[in-house]
Amino acid sequence: MFNLTDKHILLTGATGYLGSQVAYGLAELGAIIHVNSRTIGACESLVEEIKVKGYRAIVASFDVTKDEAVREYADSLSQLDVLINNSYTGIGGTILSASTDNYIDSYQSSVVASANLTKVFEPFLSEAASLRGNASIINVASMYGMVSPDARIYDSDEGTNPPFYGASKAALIQLTKYAACELADKNIRVNCVSPGPFPSDIAQSNLPNLMKKIASKVPMGRIGLPFELVGPIAFLASDASSYVTGVNLPIDGGWTAW
Repeated sequence: MFNLTDKHILLTGATGYLGSQVAYGLAELGAIIHVNSRTIGACESLVEEIKVKGYRAIVASFDVTKDEAVREYADSLSQLDVLINNSYTGIGGTILSASTDNYIDSYQSSVVASANLTKVFEPFLSEAASLRGNASIINVASMYGMVSPDARIYDSDEGTNPPFYGASKAALIQLTKYAACELADKNIRVNCVSPGPFPSDIAQSNLPNLMKKIASKVPMGRIGLPFELVGPIAFLASDASSYVTGVNLPIDGGWTAW
């Protein structure tokens, strides 16, 4: 039921800390991963690493914010079963330090890109639903699309989780609901996951005190590990979730539950 064998999955933002782990995990479950980022070298490296492990992956290097680039990649496709919108561009900041461009860039790379990819790749997903019985779109939002960060735990404005990030992720959660309702008659399911604290290895090494503060806010008492995103995403990508659409699934150790 959780089998992803031979499913073609396009994963945007695939070469980052979390994206690369998701790519590995889904490939291990039998999927053919289309590895996307703007940097072709990073895509090639990750694809090669996945192939070395005996799994399957394809370089899909294009800028998700550029309509022409998205359509060019679509023209090269013959099959797509799952679209995972995981792209994001942004820095740290606060309400008082953020610029207009910060908000625009964040929204463009997350919400607008996800909406455009959904539109462009819908024919492939409709075909997958018709021929193989299942097609899925998974948007990667954040717990900060639902709650505000506690600015008191950060030492600087630059290190604070920024308002334009949370605003974009909140919009992505709502976009998920719109798309789920509009695409339901095509049997394309659209869902969302909202990761909680999954700080990078670099952050864990360089900011141990901050990591302790973050862990103390999680009911489970620890930060998330990258592989812990794979199971929920695999569930939403597979036939196991065939009657699930329009949901936002927090993966946050209980952060948003209290």
